[in-house]
Amino acid sequence: MKRKILITGGSGFIGTNLVQYFLDKEFEVLNIDVKEPKKTEHFKHWVNIDITNFELLQKEIISFDPKYFVHLAARTDLDGTTLDDYSANNIGVENIMKIVKQLDKLEKIIITSSMLVCKANYHPKDQHDFAPTTVYGESKVQTEKIVWSNTPVCDWAIIRPTSIWGPWFDVPYKNFFDMVIAKKYFHIGNKSCTKTYGYVENAVYQIEQMLFSETNSDLNKVFYIGDYDPTNIEVWANEISSELGFSVKKIPFSLIKGVAFFGDFLKAFKVNFPMTSFRLKNMTTNNIVDLSNTQVIAPKLPITRQVGIVKTLKWINNNK
Repeated sequence: MKRKILITGGSGFIGTNLVQYFLDKEFEVLNIDVKEPKKTEHFKHWVNIDITNFELLQKEIISFDPKYFVHLAARTDLDGTTLDDYSANNIGVENIMKIVKQLDKLEKIIITSSMLVCKANYHPKDQHDFAPTTVYGESKVQTEKIVWSNTPVCDWAIIRPTSIWGPWFDVPYKNFFDMVIAKKYFHIGNKSCTKTYGYVENAVYQIEQMLFSETNSDLNKVFYIGDYDPTNIEVWANEISSELGFSVKKIPFSLIKGVAFFGDFLKAFKVNFPMTSFRLKNMTTNNIVDLSNTQVIAPKLPITRQVGIVKTLKWINNNK
């Protein structure tokens, strides 16, 4: 019999890659998501259920009776103004933690949080130390607290994806690639930053290794997901443009700051613009996270950044 894996949020960016990976490994995969899959061939593995609907969710999960469970489903944008706007991240998680206690065959569940439970360049003293600066980040703090208050009987872990990019991605890093490709991206004076980014196939590898490794210690339950070598955004942009046969130009920081203020003005009228003050701050603030405990479980990432760039450019070209 095929091993069963349940993935909530399998229609999203990381989820699409994860669903495909386990289908290729000949697992029996069920994707629970309110959104349609991005890939046509994934439709037969998908059910449309809102994770805040306890009765429907319970019925589907118990009927499927998975051996492994990766919970990715969440509201992930930064547009919400109250925690009630992020009900999937609190009510949905509460529902899942109740239901998994009824699954006798479940061996491991991974629950997805976010690196935004802490502000950029903040180094938490332990896995219960939080410093969010957005309502979304606060909602993911709730996610983690709910898990700790309702720990499953089986083995479990919490993952905090960093800045993940690659095929099937969307904002903000799809915008970053699109701007470089269109020669609309410029280096921001001398303000380039270094961050922990992660190519999506490496993230999938880390999730898989964590899923099939024991994480029984309560002192080591939270793992960041990302590439082990931090990336300077100027270097990254140069690598993308070099692959496309041109060089990225540099413009003064003061000019970009003015453009960001203009983006803030447009945002007030609900007009999307690729640059805002929030985005500019994000692009010029270092954020390197500690992946050492993840590296113990998943020591050898399968894809280099350069190979990831080539694969991503090919995907973009094929999905215009």
